[in-house]
Amino acid sequence: MNTKFIFPSIAVFILLVMGLFFLANPSYKISIEAKYHYELGEYKEAYKLAQEAFSLDLYNRMASTVMAQSKISLQYISYMEMANKYMKSINEIATHDVISGADKAKIRTICEIMIGSYTKLAPSVITDKELVAKVASYNKKFESLLEKVTK
Repeated sequence: MNTKFIFPSIAVFILLVMGLFFLANPSYKISIEAKYHYELGEYKEAYKLAQEAFSLDLYNRMASTVMAQSKISLQYISYMEMANKYMKSINEIATHDVISGADKAKIRTICEIMIGSYTKLAPSVITDKELVAKVASYNKKFESLLEKVTK
């Protein structure tokens, strides 16, 4: 027989067996679904599914990875939600004709909290770059506000 035909045939056979394993194993099937939701930006659903897959098979690295990445992304989403809430509060204060010392202290405290929260975030290689960039822009806004308020 021709060896140029045998080796590719064996490789295709092994890939088919691996594919069937992934589709037949419930843990990996759920992991693939979790990865799909992660790629769509549905981090809560991805986290929930990855946890389920991981509980079925503790050696499922795909589930473990998706679960960890979803958790990181959810922390970024949480930061953005908190930043939006605090920015609205700061914008309300900024509409006053005169900003009191108490209001400046409130803005300073908010900025320090958000800057401290930002330093605790740790993106990974897989974390959505757009999400990381949005959070970084919020952090820059809080840094510049803190600088303005402390002057």
